[in-house]
Amino acid sequence: MSQPLLSINGLRAGYGKAEVLHGVSLQAAAGSVITVIGPNGAGKSTLLNAVMGILPAQGEIAFQGQPIHKLSLEERVMLGMALVPEKRELFGSMPVEDNLVLGAFRQLRLRNKAWREQLDVVYALFPRLKDRRLQLAGTLSGGERQMLAVGRAMMSRPTLLMLDEPSLGLAPLVVREIFKIIHTLRQTGVTILLVEQNARAALEAADHGYVLEMGDVSLQGRAADLAQDSRVIDTYLGAARKT
Repeated sequence: MSQPLLSINGLRAGYGKAEVLHGVSLQAAAGSVITVIGPNGAGKSTLLNAVMGILPAQGEIAFQGQPIHKLSLEERVMLGMALVPEKRELFGSMPVEDNLVLGAFRQLRLRNKAWREQLDVVYALFPRLKDRRLQLAGTLSGGERQMLAVGRAMMSRPTLLMLDEPSLGLAPLVVREIFKIIHTLRQTGVTILLVEQNARAALEAADHGYVLEMGDVSLQGRAADLAQDSRVIDTYLGAARKT
């Protein structure tokens, strides 16, 4: 069996003295889509922030076989990790294209003179952003802001892209568009770790899934199998199990 791109073992993290994650373990194979579903307060965002190095954590995190749990946020970015946070964290008073250029920090540090070519890649993924490249980010619709947040992360040419609740607050039609984009991103070879409350859409998009409850992994397996699990159906899908 090949070595996983991301391997997490016994991860504990929280805020101050309040521990949110109680020894979480998961793996992501290169080129796969891994989803983490669960209720509000389960620790899903905490997990991504700990993996990215935004929050201090205990436990083991390995990326491409290299231990990274002692590395800083900046060092993890330089290794090829990117996070699209739940709040998107865009610069609303700056044009769309300037927001994207800021995402090229890693490529600039690597002295990649072809970094601007990634703009063409992002605009091909998100034609609407190209049409609005001179528009202020703060004037975009919710779906467009999510596209910009993902596009900015893609400017670094990440090997691992982590998405925190990409469908949050979006209309159903836009949600479908966002998940089409996730499918397209997968075709580029990037590994995706997706945290999402829309369990049905997340499991349809993923190869493997984890159910996080009260800071612990309660279920895991092939996403298609979890979508047929009676407990997952009753708790997260809200539909009768298919026979």
